[in-house]
Amino acid sequence: MKNSEVVIRAYEASDLETLSTIWFETSQRVHSFLGTERLGEQRHLIETVYLPDAEVWVALCDGRPVGFIGLIDAFIGGLFVAQGLQGRGVGRALVDHAMALKGELELDVYAENEGARAFYERLGFDEVSRQPQDDEGLPFETIRMRNGR
Repeated sequence: MKNSEVVIRAYEASDLETLSTIWFETSQRVHSFLGTERLGEQRHLIETVYLPDAEVWVALCDGRPVGFIGLIDAFIGGLFVAQGLQGRGVGRALVDHAMALKGELELDVYAENEGARAFYERLGFDEVSRQPQDDEGLPFETIRMRNGR
């Protein structure tokens, strides 16, 4: 990140509110097709299940959380960076950290989220399959991607 080093550390319970806000604000922008009600339901799961129970790594800039990656074994459950900080190396640092820990990684990305697809392709991820529905059976196409490292 320009003018500021990205430090990555394990999730702490005190990160919950900040990371939930990062997730929600980013999701409203890049996953708006899911609708406000569904995003609200997902936010509840983020706060009560995913952040507390997954392996979560937090990116810090100047000592404050600015992004996170959630891992389930070698699967990226989510990668989110605070608005205004995308494109500055935070997401790349989080993925690099996860690759150093796990080696080969997989993830699902919504087909409509072209920015995320392009980001992962730049990091060496390739499409391995597509599903016409998401994990909840809703009509949102998802793409499974895997890195080749």
